[in-house]
Amino acid sequence: MRREIDFVSPEGRTLTETVVKVNRSAKVMKGGRRFGFSALVVVGDHEGTVGVGFGKANEVPPAVEKAVADAKKRLVRIAVVGTTVPHAVIGRYRSSTVKIMPAAPGTGCIAGQGARSILEAAGVKDVLTKAYGSTTAVNLVKAAFDGLMRLRTRDQVARARGVELR
Repeated sequence: MRREIDFVSPEGRTLTETVVKVNRSAKVMKGGRRFGFSALVVVGDHEGTVGVGFGKANEVPPAVEKAVADAKKRLVRIAVVGTTVPHAVIGRYRSSTVKIMPAAPGTGCIAGQGARSILEAAGVKDVLTKAYGSTTAVNLVKAAFDGLMRLRTRDQVARARGVELR
């Protein structure tokens, strides 16, 4: 489920939110089961800014609202070269590992639901991914987010090393 939200990123772009997963949990009480909900949301402007949020509440809409607020707090700018990523990278979160690899223009976003949502929100159109380990949606999204945060452009690497790259 994707929708435009009225929040504007620091660069002045409109963000879109995508609800990746809504989980239901139950605890048994004297009168029966009490249900709680958690929501995983990805927010991005499709031009290099992306954030991931997780929220919990007794109903679905408040859980999604909390997750969106959490995602807005965690917005980061990632390195994108054209329509793909600058280099292959591996992101890890708990027992999940996501390998993100650049692809030729026109390839599309070859990824599972969790990784696809965050890559599309970031504006990466041509990419290959492979998930290893746990395939839980929360773990995969956070692993993909970790991988995106590890991306560096040639200029960033040159500045960090203090050398000129050929």
